[in-house]
Amino acid sequence: MSIVEGSGAAQDDGPATGPGAPPPGPGGSVLRRRGRLLLAVTLVAAAVSGAGLAASLVIRSPAQAAAESEPPPPDVLTAAVEQRVLTDSVVLRGQVGAGQTVEVAPAGSGGPAGAKPVVTKLPVRTGDQVAAGQSVLEVSGRPVFALRGGLPVYRDLRPGATGQDVEQLQQALKELGFGSDGDPAGRYGAATGAAVTAFYAARGYDPRPASPDGDAQVSAAQDAVTGGERALADGRDALKAAQKRLDDALAAERARSAAPTPGAPAGEPAGESPVDAARTAVETARKQVTRAGEDLTGLRKKAADVRATVGPMVPAAELLFLTGFPARVDGVAGRVGGEVTGTVLTVSAGALVVKGSLTAPDKGLVHPGQQVEILSEVTGTTATATVTAVADTPGEGPPSGSGTGTAPGGGTRQPGTDRTGYPLVVEPDAPLDPRLAGQDVRLTVRAASSAGPVLVVPLSAVSATADGRTVVTVYEGGGRRRVEVTPGMVGGGSTEVRPLAGGALGPGDQVIVGVRAGTR
Repeated sequence: MSIVEGSGAAQDDGPATGPGAPPPGPGGSVLRRRGRLLLAVTLVAAAVSGAGLAASLVIRSPAQAAAESEPPPPDVLTAAVEQRVLTDSVVLRGQVGAGQTVEVAPAGSGGPAGAKPVVTKLPVRTGDQVAAGQSVLEVSGRPVFALRGGLPVYRDLRPGATGQDVEQLQQALKELGFGSDGDPAGRYGAATGAAVTAFYAARGYDPRPASPDGDAQVSAAQDAVTGGERALADGRDALKAAQKRLDDALAAERARSAAPTPGAPAGEPAGESPVDAARTAVETARKQVTRAGEDLTGLRKKAADVRATVGPMVPAAELLFLTGFPARVDGVAGRVGGEVTGTVLTVSAGALVVKGSLTAPDKGLVHPGQQVEILSEVTGTTATATVTAVADTPGEGPPSGSGTGTAPGGGTRQPGTDRTGYPLVVEPDAPLDPRLAGQDVRLTVRAASSAGPVLVVPLSAVSATADGRTVVTVYEGGGRRRVEVTPGMVGGGSTEVRPLAGGALGPGDQVIVGVRAGTR
C-alpha cells in the first residue's frame, strides 16, 4: 500500500510487504471490513444528532411560540376601577347573650343580728328556666323571689312608701293574682300589704314586719282610741244628764211661778236658782263632749298611721326584678350550707342581644340606630341588627338603654365587653337562634355609605402631583396616562373618585397601585 502525499487517501496496491506486515490471507481482509462498518455507523449517528439539534433550534410548539411572543411582565401592580356603593364599616367582636344578665348576691340575712348569711335552699340548677313568682334562692330561711319588672330594686319597700318601684311591685303581684286595687298606684297602703301577705303565704313564707314591735304599737294605738271613745261616750252621758236637770229645773220654776210660796216676796231670788245651775252644767258637759270628740279624731289618725307603717314589708334582698319570663339560670356558684360572700347564681332574661366593646377611634363612628350585620363563624348564621346603645365612657358596664337589671347587693355581668373599651349593645331585627347564646360573633357596623354607585379605587391608587393635583394613573397597552380626580368618601381601604372634566376613567380600567418587588 502506498500513500499519496496530499491526497489523504489510502490506496490498496496489493498485499503488504515488509517487516511487521500481517501475513497475507483471509484474516486480514475480515478486520478491514469490520473497521469500515464501525466507521460508517459512527458517521450516521453523528449526522442524526446534528439533524436533531438543528430541528430543536428551528421547530416550536404553539404554546411555546405564544409565550415567547408575549411582552415581558410589567413592573407595576394594578387594580380594576369599580362602580359600586361604597360603605365605611367598623368590624368588632361581640358575644350573644340575653338582654338582661343579673348576678344574684343577696346582702340581707334572715338570721339573728350579726349572723353571717348562709344558703339554706338552692332549688335551681344551671340551665333551668325560672317562672315569675318563683323563689330562686333561700338565704338564712328567707326567699328571693323573681318578679317581672324593668326597674332594679334599690330599697326596702315598706308600708307608706310611694314611687315607681312600689307601682312595679303592685303590678307584678297583680299579674300573679294578688291585686291591691284598694291602694292608689305607687302607694304602699293596707291593700298592698294584704297582697304581699297573701303572696308570701302562697309560697309558704311569712312576710317580714316593717317594725319588730309593730303589733305592740298597733295595740297601744288601738287602746288609746278605745279610751277616747269611752271618754266621748261618758261626756255625752254627762251632757244628757245635765240637760235633764236643766229641763227639770225649768219645769219647777214654771210651777212656782204659777203657785207662789206663802210668805215669800214675789220676784225675789233666794240664792242661785236651780235653772242657772243646770244651765252651767249643760254648757260644761257640752264642752267636754266637743273636746272628747276632737281627741278621738286625733287618736284614730295616729292609730291609722301606726297601722300603715307597721304592716308587712318587702326587703330589697328578697326581690329580683327581671324584664321577661321564662328566665334562664346561666350559672350557679353557691351551694347549700355555704356562706354568701358574693354571687350565688347568675340569671338572664329577655331576648338575645349582642354586646361588644369599641376602641376609642371607632367609638366616634358608631351611634345608636346604625345597621349591623351579625356573623357566626361557627354556624355560618347571619342576621341584621341595630345599634341600640353605646357607652359614653370606657368600661362603665351596661350602656344606657341596654335593659340590664341589677340584683340586690350584687352587680351585673356584661358578656362581650371589657374594661377598657366602650361597651355597646346590638339588638337583632328578628329573634336570634337560641343556639347562638354564648357564642362569640363578628359584628360589622355600617358607619356610612354613598348615596348610590360611585367609581371606587384602592387608596393606594391615588397620588398627588408636585403642583397639588390629585390623580390616578391608568395603565393600558403598556402605556400610562394620568387622570385628575376629586376624591370623595373613604371606606374599607377604598375611596370614591370623580374624574374632572375631560378625564376618561370608567369601570374596568386598570389603575396603578404599586410596583412589583425587585423592580425599579
